[in-house]
Amino acid sequence: KIANSMLQHYVRGANPSEASSVSELTDRELEVFRLIGEGHGTRQIAEALHLSIKTVESYQAHIKEKLSLRSARELVQHAVEWNVREKTSLN
Repeated sequence: KIANSMLQHYVRGANPSEASSVSELTDRELEVFRLIGEGHGTRQIAEALHLSIKTVESYQAHIKEKLSLRSARELVQHAVEWNVREKTSLN
């Protein structure tokens, strides 16, 4: 799934460093990232994935670190942009 996503980014001409950064996320981190991009809050993500809020917050911190994002706002913005690109690539 991740390799396919990276290939799609590359073919569409997306920034390769961005694609490789997202590829560093684990499957669970990628799932949390996708849900953030769909507009879900921490509590909603925790309920959907049957995790504690603290666990989701930990995943969010790991994602921010791996993607070199400084704030929750940057995380949300990046996740939304990534989701939009993913959905347009599937159509």
